[in-house]
Amino acid sequence: MSKSGILLGAGIAAAAVETGIAGYFFRRTMIRGNAKEERTTKMAGPEWNQYLPEIRKKKDWVDKQDHEAVSIIARDGLRLKGHFYPGRNPDKVILCLHGYTSRGSNDFNSLAYFYLHLGYSLLIVDHRSHGESEGTYIGFGCLDRLDVVKWIRYLEKRCGKNCLVMLHGISMGGATALMVSGLSLPGCVKGIVSDCGFTSAWEVFDSVLRNTYHLPSFPILQIADVMAKREAGYGLNECNALNEVAKSTVPILFIHGDADTFVPSWMCHKLYKACKSRKEMLIVKGAAHAESYYKSTEKYEIKVKDFLNSIMEEGL
Repeated sequence: MSKSGILLGAGIAAAAVETGIAGYFFRRTMIRGNAKEERTTKMAGPEWNQYLPEIRKKKDWVDKQDHEAVSIIARDGLRLKGHFYPGRNPDKVILCLHGYTSRGSNDFNSLAYFYLHLGYSLLIVDHRSHGESEGTYIGFGCLDRLDVVKWIRYLEKRCGKNCLVMLHGISMGGATALMVSGLSLPGCVKGIVSDCGFTSAWEVFDSVLRNTYHLPSFPILQIADVMAKREAGYGLNECNALNEVAKSTVPILFIHGDADTFVPSWMCHKLYKACKSRKEMLIVKGAAHAESYYKSTEKYEIKVKDFLNSIMEEGL
């Protein structure tokens, strides 16, 4: 075989390997059933066992509160599910958006306890391809942001056009809330809390590939992007919170732990800088991914309560 033939064969083999890796990455991270909550929890970093007694205690209380299973039909026909908890203030609602491979009832046990004691009503939803909701492909905010708008419209019908709504998202849910911020939103949306949200699916995948799998992102991400567009219906850089916060008109509170290695805290600083609406930021020292509430509960609750009071008063 000639030298050029050998080189061509090697190039084809290398391309096949890269395509195989990209395909494995795509299936592992973006398809329901392959994307495992246990793996995500391990990669995210916090040692959750230390918080389990507190979480279980609050979950037991929340589960005993009056609540109703609810659902909507997404634009593509998927049935999306959630739970509505009526509070003392039926027209003031927190719409809760959970993280990647999780579900609403997992991520918002403690925060539901906090918000219900403040008197707020809650709508805790399961994203498409998570929990009780239908779907095959995980949306990474790109698909979910339009679902969130439908949930907001649901709240308007249920609680009245004059209701006041705040979005609170964690991890992928935080990024989803930020992606919603640049859309044309109903007037009832008064603010957003984004806890450890990422800038874009592309950037968070790049970080995970390099720091967790010790692989170069090129050309894996480029190939996975083509697969995502073909199979899931969106590109990895279409899910871009950075672009949306630059168009936001609602107040945003950014929260992040400075020890987060899953979604690095530099993403929070980058998002805060890009945000054009009224904004605040809380960086929690020593907190890993999605750990800020538990690492510094009092500081977190005070910051969120002050933010809530300010945006809800403006909405009256």
